[in-house]
Amino acid sequence: MSGDSDGEDPVELGLQLLERLEHAELTLAETMDRIETVTTDPALVRKILDTADRRGIIEREDGVVRPNRSSFLSFEAEVITKEGEFTCRRCGVSISTGYFMNLEAGEHGPFGSSCIRKVTGRE
Repeated sequence: MSGDSDGEDPVELGLQLLERLEHAELTLAETMDRIETVTTDPALVRKILDTADRRGIIEREDGVVRPNRSSFLSFEAEVITKEGEFTCRRCGVSISTGYFMNLEAGEHGPFGSSCIRKVTGRE
């Protein structure tokens, strides 16, 4: 998980993830938690944050990140459920039902049921 998510462009995937967050605001640490589901490479994490700020996807001020929410992730249409043996990208727990975000840059997951809600801001 250090470089990218299944061969997709990690920067675009990270940007699309930030575009779809439902949070009104997050701490920088909470934002990093979301981005690190895409990549743990510090240079790529910084590039995702800087690019998101430059494109107006987020606003950063004093350790607080505010997503400029244009559209939310539709759980009915854009979250795919698959059965199998998976490891959650956020918490590392073994799961038998994986939730995947179907983003334009690629499929992002798997996540467990509570982590998909946490990552997207539904919890």
